[in-house]
Amino acid sequence: MERRQTPSIQRQKKLSRISTMATLTHSFLESHCWAKFKTIVFCAVEWNGTNSEGAKLLKVASLDFAEDDELIKEIKADYDFIRDKLITQGFEALTGKDGKWIQARTKSPGHGSVSRAFYARTSLVKKIFEIAS
Repeated sequence: MERRQTPSIQRQKKLSRISTMATLTHSFLESHCWAKFKTIVFCAVEWNGTNSEGAKLLKVASLDFAEDDELIKEIKADYDFIRDKLITQGFEALTGKDGKWIQARTKSPGHGSVSRAFYARTSLVKKIFEIAS
Protein backbone atom coordinates (compact mmCIF):
# COMPACT_ATOMS: atom_id res chain seq x y z
CA MET A 1 0.00 0.00 0.00
CA GLU A 2 1.40 3.39 -1.00
CA ARG A 3 1.64 5.97 1.74
CA ARG A 4 0.08 9.36 0.95
CA GLN A 5 2.70 12.05 1.22
CA THR A 6 1.69 15.46 2.49
CA PRO A 7 4.10 18.15 1.34
CA SER A 8 5.85 20.11 4.06
CA ILE A 9 6.18 23.69 2.87
CA GLN A 10 9.65 24.96 3.75
CA ARG A 11 10.04 28.10 1.65
CA GLN A 12 8.16 31.26 0.89
CA LYS A 13 7.64 31.97 -2.80
CA LYS A 14 8.78 35.26 -4.30
CA LEU A 15 6.00 36.73 -6.41
CA SER A 16 7.25 40.07 -7.70
CA ARG A 17 9.67 42.86 -6.93
CA ILE A 18 8.13 45.92 -5.33
CA SER A 19 8.49 48.88 -7.61
CA THR A 20 7.49 51.96 -5.62
CA MET A 21 5.91 53.79 -8.56
CA ALA A 22 4.01 50.75 -9.87
CA THR A 23 2.76 49.81 -6.39
CA LEU A 24 1.66 53.38 -5.72
CA THR A 25 -0.27 53.66 -8.98
CA HIS A 26 -1.75 50.17 -9.44
CA SER A 27 -4.54 48.51 -7.50
CA PHE A 28 -4.12 44.84 -6.64
CA LEU A 29 -6.06 43.57 -9.66
CA GLU A 30 -3.92 45.79 -11.93
CA SER A 31 -0.64 44.82 -10.24
CA HIS A 32 2.25 42.66 -11.35
CA CYS A 33 1.74 40.71 -8.12
CA TRP A 34 -1.80 39.67 -9.21
CA ALA A 35 -0.57 38.91 -12.74
CA LYS A 36 2.00 36.50 -11.26
CA PHE A 37 -0.59 34.89 -8.96
CA LYS A 38 -2.85 34.15 -11.94
CA THR A 39 -0.10 32.33 -13.83
CA ILE A 40 2.12 30.72 -11.19
CA VAL A 41 2.29 26.95 -10.77
CA PHE A 42 3.40 25.57 -7.40
CA CYS A 43 5.31 22.27 -7.43
CA ALA A 44 5.93 20.22 -4.31
CA VAL A 45 9.15 18.26 -4.71
CA GLU A 46 10.54 15.59 -2.42
CA TRP A 47 13.71 16.84 -0.75
CA ASN A 48 16.46 14.26 -0.63
CA GLY A 49 19.16 16.37 1.00
CA THR A 50 21.71 18.90 -0.11
CA ASN A 51 23.23 18.27 -3.56
CA SER A 52 20.78 15.48 -4.29
CA GLU A 53 20.92 14.24 -7.87
CA GLY A 54 17.21 13.54 -8.15
CA ALA A 55 13.85 14.53 -6.78
CA LYS A 56 10.32 13.23 -6.99
CA LEU A 57 7.47 15.54 -7.99
CA LEU A 58 4.81 15.10 -5.29
CA LYS A 59 2.11 17.58 -6.24
CA VAL A 60 1.28 20.45 -8.58
CA ALA A 61 -1.16 23.26 -7.81
CA SER A 62 -2.15 26.68 -9.09
CA LEU A 63 -4.31 29.53 -7.89
CA ASP A 64 -7.37 29.16 -10.14
CA PHE A 65 -9.77 31.49 -8.36
CA ALA A 66 -12.16 34.21 -9.36
CA GLU A 67 -11.40 37.77 -8.33
CA ASP A 68 -14.26 37.63 -5.82
CA ASP A 69 -13.06 34.42 -4.09
CA GLU A 70 -12.65 34.82 -0.32
CA LEU A 71 -8.94 33.90 -0.32
CA ILE A 72 -8.25 36.38 -3.13
CA LYS A 73 -10.09 39.07 -1.13
CA GLU A 74 -7.80 38.36 1.84
CA ILE A 75 -4.69 38.49 -0.37
CA LYS A 76 -5.98 41.76 -1.85
CA ALA A 77 -6.40 43.12 1.69
CA ASP A 78 -2.74 42.27 2.41
CA TYR A 79 -1.65 44.03 -0.80
CA ASP A 80 -3.80 47.07 0.03
CA PHE A 81 -2.35 47.23 3.57
CA ILE A 82 1.22 47.04 2.25
CA ARG A 83 0.44 49.59 -0.48
CA ASP A 84 -1.12 51.99 2.05
CA LYS A 85 1.90 51.59 4.35
CA LEU A 86 4.17 52.38 1.41
CA ILE A 87 2.14 55.52 0.63
CA THR A 88 1.85 56.78 4.22
CA GLN A 89 5.13 55.65 5.81
CA GLY A 90 7.54 55.07 2.94
CA PHE A 91 9.50 52.18 1.49
CA GLU A 92 11.72 51.66 4.54
CA ALA A 93 8.64 50.97 6.73
CA LEU A 94 7.80 47.76 4.84
CA THR A 95 8.62 44.62 6.82
CA GLY A 96 8.11 40.88 6.57
CA LYS A 97 5.70 41.10 9.51
CA ASP A 98 2.98 42.75 7.40
CA GLY A 99 0.25 40.64 5.79
CA LYS A 100 -1.50 37.38 6.58
CA TRP A 101 -0.96 35.65 3.19
CA ILE A 102 1.61 37.83 1.41
CA GLN A 103 4.41 39.95 2.80
CA ALA A 104 6.80 42.62 1.57
CA ARG A 105 10.33 41.75 2.61
CA THR A 106 13.95 41.71 1.54
CA LYS A 107 15.28 38.69 -0.29
CA SER A 108 17.72 37.80 2.47
CA PRO A 109 17.09 39.45 5.83
CA GLY A 110 20.24 40.63 7.59
CA HIS A 111 22.44 40.96 4.52
CA GLY A 112 22.06 44.70 3.98
CA SER A 113 19.57 44.41 1.14
CA VAL A 114 17.23 47.37 0.76
CA SER A 115 15.07 46.12 -2.11
CA ARG A 116 11.72 44.53 -1.30
CA ALA A 117 9.54 41.95 -3.00
CA PHE A 118 6.12 40.45 -2.46
CA TYR A 119 6.38 36.90 -1.12
CA ALA A 120 3.67 34.29 -0.65
CA ARG A 121 3.93 33.08 2.94
CA THR A 122 4.41 29.35 3.49
CA SER A 123 0.87 29.27 4.95
CA LEU A 124 -0.52 30.52 1.60
CA VAL A 125 1.43 27.96 -0.41
CA LYS A 126 0.14 25.26 1.96
CA LYS A 127 -3.43 26.57 1.58
CA ILE A 128 -3.16 26.47 -2.23
CA PHE A 129 -2.08 22.82 -2.07
CA GLU A 130 -4.94 22.02 0.33
CA ILE A 131 -7.51 23.65 -1.96
CA ALA A 132 -6.10 21.81 -4.97
CA SER A 133 -6.54 18.41 -3.25
